[in-house]
Amino acid sequence: MNLLGMIGGTSWHSTIEYYRLLNELVGDKIGTQQNPPLLLYSLNVKLMRENDPEKIKNSYLEIATKLEKAGAKAIIICANTPHLVFDFVQPKINIPILHIADAIAKEAQRHGYKKLGLLGTKPTMTGNFLQGRLAEKHQIDTLIPSEEYIDETHLFISEELTQGKFTDKAKDFYLEQMQLLKERGAEAIILGCTELPMLIKETDTKIPLLDTTKLHAQMATEFILKENK
Repeated sequence: MNLLGMIGGTSWHSTIEYYRLLNELVGDKIGTQQNPPLLLYSLNVKLMRENDPEKIKNSYLEIATKLEKAGAKAIIICANTPHLVFDFVQPKINIPILHIADAIAKEAQRHGYKKLGLLGTKPTMTGNFLQGRLAEKHQIDTLIPSEEYIDETHLFISEELTQGKFTDKAKDFYLEQMQLLKERGAEAIILGCTELPMLIKETDTKIPLLDTTKLHAQMATEFILKENK
């Protein structure tokens, strides 16, 4: 099996989900008498809350370099928003970063979806690192909540979900946003925050959901089990 480097900590709740899924998915393939080789670096979430783009990018580069030197054959960033560092970090290391947008696209294409709703943090929804990659590399369009709802969509994540709080108020809000996105043409909804699948389940709505955590872990599982050429 290939050694996978993991960058987690934003938040530790979602990092646990990644670790659990990777072990379960690999176990489903090769049996539970084995488990995958994983190298986890859990950073302090304070880094993201400081909102210093240069510090964030350089910190992720430093961590990715450490993981590469330690023998990782690829890296997975265990959250959606930190993928904003991808274009800065990837050219400076010699192993691939498994991009979460590519995992989303693979599942969307399997179902024939061309237009997706996106829920996540404000940087994830308004930035180009996820929407841009989906459009330019995979020809998939994305819709985000109306401007009046952007801040509230972000605040539930930053002030509740990443703190391990999962309330009915937050759940009702996101279900309403999903319906609004569907009415605007979204064929499925990207749960673009790794805590959202912990709040919203497929049984909560008839709208198709794309669980980025699970899809990303599936992509990583394929890499872990891929034979070296």
